[in-house]
Amino acid sequence: MLRITLQPQWHIGHEGAEALNANTLLQLLAAVQSSGSIAQAGREVGLSYRHAWGLLQQAETLLGQPLLTRGRGRGSALTALGQQLIWADTRIGARLQPLLESLAAELEGALGRVRHQTHPVPRLHASHGFAVAALREQLATRRVAVELRYRNSLEAVAALAQGDCDLAGFHVPLGEFQHAAAQRYLQLLRPGTHQLVHLAVRTQGLFVAPGNPLGIRGLDDLKRRDLRFVNRPEGSGTRVLTELLLERHGIAPRQVSGFENTELTHAAVAAFVASGMADVGMGVQTAAHRFGLHFIPLLKERYFFALPTEALARAEIQPLLAVLQSPAFVSRVASLKGYEAAGTGQVLTLEDAFPS
Repeated sequence: MLRITLQPQWHIGHEGAEALNANTLLQLLAAVQSSGSIAQAGREVGLSYRHAWGLLQQAETLLGQPLLTRGRGRGSALTALGQQLIWADTRIGARLQPLLESLAAELEGALGRVRHQTHPVPRLHASHGFAVAALREQLATRRVAVELRYRNSLEAVAALAQGDCDLAGFHVPLGEFQHAAAQRYLQLLRPGTHQLVHLAVRTQGLFVAPGNPLGIRGLDDLKRRDLRFVNRPEGSGTRVLTELLLERHGIAPRQVSGFENTELTHAAVAAFVASGMADVGMGVQTAAHRFGLHFIPLLKERYFFALPTEALARAEIQPLLAVLQSPAFVSRVASLKGYEAAGTGQVLTLEDAFPS
């Protein structure tokens, strides 16, 4: 099975001069940050001490500021500029990863068709999430082909209704907001025509800095003028959830500083907060955990894959369903912080999932 991986690449330089390929520099800085040693960091990224030192000096000359502080017996540490470069790279990775994975999947599908691939490949459109990423890993490990395109929940379900994909991922909060949130999807899904595969239950809440130094307790704090919020784009399920929560608390979007600032994924929101560019964001607990943030839980939601009822019997869908229902995948989902895997892989009718 053909696999394609796309990665972002940095180049830093002055106009008209040869630019520095910064990817190796960023790997070196990250290794120095964790080890405190240039020599150790060089070994970790496959560079000699002389090469690592020369790369750092070249970058410092180019940027006009030091990237490291060095002291006898104290090792090396990143300067504020060095830390900002690391955080910028982290935010870029969190922001671009879903787009690059989608493009890679599209290229794999296009090349497969050009190479006269005989077997149809399921088309999965879904909002980016940690369980979806884990599924992609499991499918690759088992050599089960799928064309995965990351889109927001409403776009994914609309694509399914139009026949542009075979499975569509979307999420709906449990509790008082379930009916209002589910209606936007149920307008596009038809009982009998479509069914659902339960992926997971996950916890959504607020991301704040480690230790919660600003004393944020919940949604009501978003009215504070000293807080900078980072949001998700319009059409995303988390954006809808945020707006429903604000409405319940009597908070108008214009009262939230930064409401129009958006990031594409939960990880990108977490990276934005962790780098100090915002004070609070909304997303799943897994992202907060991975970026070392304090997490304030607000509610739980269910994530589903919708698909045509007749697709359940298709030969190309069966291997994907087998992975979704496998003990290995269920265990992988259960290991994600803030995720619950009870019911993962279960097939439901619309009426079962959303009783009147």
